[in-house]
Amino acid sequence: MIALTATVALGGRPVLHDIAFTAQPGQLVALCGPNGAGKSTLLRALAGLLPGLPGRDPRQVAYLPQGARCAWGLTVAEVAALGRLPHGDAAAAPIARALTLCGLDSLRNARVDRISGGQARRAMLARILATEAPTLLLDEPTADLDPAAAHAIMALLRRLAQAGATVIVVLHALDLARDYADRMVVLQDGRIIADAAPADALPAAARAFGLPVGLDTQPRLLPPAAA
Repeated sequence: MIALTATVALGGRPVLHDIAFTAQPGQLVALCGPNGAGKSTLLRALAGLLPGLPGRDPRQVAYLPQGARCAWGLTVAEVAALGRLPHGDAAAAPIARALTLCGLDSLRNARVDRISGGQARRAMLARILATEAPTLLLDEPTADLDPAAAHAIMALLRRLAQAGATVIVVLHALDLARDYADRMVVLQDGRIIADAAPADALPAAARAFGLPVGLDTQPRLLPPAAA
């Protein structure tokens, strides 16, 4: 379980107001809301990366920031191995499992700066999976990906949640939240305005985005069989 009760100000400006948030093992929670709503700040607060809030053990809570990328010419396997730094080892088994989960076995020796953007995104995901942390925090892991790649990542995250992980993911794509999340937490102006099953939270999300409220609330796609 991961929990946070806090009001957060950055640079003297309130960003999150009276947040009370809890997520349980076995849940995939989607944080949704318009730009500037406080989603990334809430995720960083949950990761223990903001001043004045308790830190987190990086072996227990793995965090993938928005737009995460590797600026060095490391191989895919070397990027995944970075996830073992909190443990002080380079254990082969967790790294191999992470690469397999992310569909990167055939690219393990490829340089991460010479593969596609979607493949590089999966390499960064493999890095946090290699920690084997029970709580995963991901900030827009599907941004800039084609629809098939985005659904594959969300299907993988859902399988990890079903296996017992706590997965919290920032999403702008309401269809992905609807199709894969157990809960949708909607933020607007630094406040949680809805926290419910996607079918129940979608109307509040639509209003927050300024979209028509009559969105289809039922999942349309079955998760792919494999990432």
